[in-house]
Amino acid sequence: MKRKKMPGGLSFYIILLAVIIFMSFFMSRLTRPAETSLSEILSRINSGNVSQVKVTGYVVEIVERQSGGAASRTFSKPISPTWMPRLQEILEQAVADGKIDAYDYSEPTDISSWLNIIVIVLMLGAMGAFIWFTYSRQAGDGRNAMSFGRSRAKLNDPSKNKVSFQDVAGADEEKEELQEVVDFLKNPKKYADLGAKIPRGILLVGLPGTGKTLLAKAVAGEAGVPFFSISGSDFVEMFVGVGASRVRDLFETAKKNSPCIIFIDEIDAVGRHRGAGLGGGHDEREQTLNQLLVEMDGFGPNEGVIIMAATNRPDILDPALLRPGRFDRRITVMRPDIKGREEILKVHARNKPLDASIDLRDIAKITPGFTGADLANLLNEAALLAARKGQQVIVYEDISEAVFKIMIGPEKKSRIISEKERRLTAYHESGHAIVLRTVSETDKVERVSIIPAGTAGGYTAHKPHEDRYYATRRQLMAEIMVALGGRAAEELVFGEISTGAASDLQACNAIARDMITKYGMSDRLGNLVFGSESEIFLGKDYGHVQNYSEKLAGIIDEEVKRIIDEAYDEVLSILRSKMGLLNRLAETLLEKEKIEGPEFESIYTRAEAEADMPAADSTQTKSLPIESDDPSSETSSDMPEQKVDPD
Repeated sequence: MKRKKMPGGLSFYIILLAVIIFMSFFMSRLTRPAETSLSEILSRINSGNVSQVKVTGYVVEIVERQSGGAASRTFSKPISPTWMPRLQEILEQAVADGKIDAYDYSEPTDISSWLNIIVIVLMLGAMGAFIWFTYSRQAGDGRNAMSFGRSRAKLNDPSKNKVSFQDVAGADEEKEELQEVVDFLKNPKKYADLGAKIPRGILLVGLPGTGKTLLAKAVAGEAGVPFFSISGSDFVEMFVGVGASRVRDLFETAKKNSPCIIFIDEIDAVGRHRGAGLGGGHDEREQTLNQLLVEMDGFGPNEGVIIMAATNRPDILDPALLRPGRFDRRITVMRPDIKGREEILKVHARNKPLDASIDLRDIAKITPGFTGADLANLLNEAALLAARKGQQVIVYEDISEAVFKIMIGPEKKSRIISEKERRLTAYHESGHAIVLRTVSETDKVERVSIIPAGTAGGYTAHKPHEDRYYATRRQLMAEIMVALGGRAAEELVFGEISTGAASDLQACNAIARDMITKYGMSDRLGNLVFGSESEIFLGKDYGHVQNYSEKLAGIIDEEVKRIIDEAYDEVLSILRSKMGLLNRLAETLLEKEKIEGPEFESIYTRAEAEADMPAADSTQTKSLPIESDDPSSETSSDMPEQKVDPD
């Protein structure tokens, strides 16, 4: 049986002992009566009523006679040790003068004095032991006072770094660029003889989760060299000069272990543009950056130390950091395409028992916009779902369900929703789905659901047929129309609109404004771009600079309104012509709560094929009673390609 560790270890008991001693000493001082003084003793003796004085240790007892034959009174008070020699002289003189009958003086022992000294020594010893123990424990982590200015970089032993390029999938071009670095670290003389200089710094740029850190580890693993990893925020402290000291220590250590790789993750934390923001000037972060710039210039041609850094915000980095000679090679790590996603899935599926019928390419098709980290999380979620069901292997349904769980959140089937709100959500989502199927040239409906998931009361999930890198004006207009489909359905069926389309309105307004101000898709304003991409963080410009007049701002607002109004009118026209399909789809949702893509396609195709389908009855479009409360909250998807219209 494993023994339990004592809570807090030795330091806990040292502190506890010191507290007990201190409290007992302190309480004894509080409960002890006030000390008497020589003047008080002399006053009582001179009164002529004292018959006897007895001194025991540091306590004086005075016996006084009472008038009228009453019993004597005894006063007992402690006295300061410093008055003891003088007290004995006073008592001898009082007996000689006949002021007291007798006195009894016992030489005090030094026990109490020694006790005070022992208490003080114990307290100082406990404090010293605690400080020593705390610092000795932190010394191993490099966080004690003597190492405050030392680097916090973690050194990965090359013999234990098992990451190689085989573990990095979906980034063939990036690996090809980094292969030169690996070859240089293995054989630097080959390049030196030819007069070639390997890039001193390599900046990996990409969205979170695209594999920047993994690529850096793979370079070190392939080359078999030490790998120092540190975050940009680890350099900066509240004390001026600490960050610069840590930079110097990091590079000194790296030179001793060359050839090696220094990897600085999130370098924008320390490499932000200097002399900007509200703080203005010479702060700790800028000193740290200055030292980093100096150190990166100080390498000789054969020192074998390569700097790699990662960021997802290269636009805010200081220009001096990006110039040739420092980070002179920039590698952009993009989201993987369908082939890259398939390769990444193969890597993460190595230790997972997948059903034999699963084709990883099919999974890659339903995950556009997913990064490597997203795909790893996807297979892990699928494995958790399979384990929850008690399965021995992961089937396709587990992976499909994991996709929606990641995009939207877990379904909340236990949430109680009124029947009116269910009907509203069913028509809202049906409107999204029908408009999407009618106007979209790139996306297809994947699932329509009125089951609450995450913060949404329902959702319509759709994905593109293939990876898309550009968008035409027609495609952007289709996205606006799809976003407005839910509200249009509410207006047609219930004669009233709700707050359920809040995020839909935000999305379509953002697209319309980008069409006007960024993409030049306005016939009235032409090929003009308005506004500037200023940083909202304290890095470059503080705030957003409007580089156009108020008159143009009004025209922009008018154009945005025109686009949205035209799209909304078109959506109303589409849904009016498909009221039978809208009712059928909504009733199916109310019955089943969830419709998958193939079933939706079947319902839509069958309705379109019924040439003799009667026109929508007027009773189908009349106003129905509806509560004014918000039936659900909406959440927009973070995925840029695979989309969800939640309500």
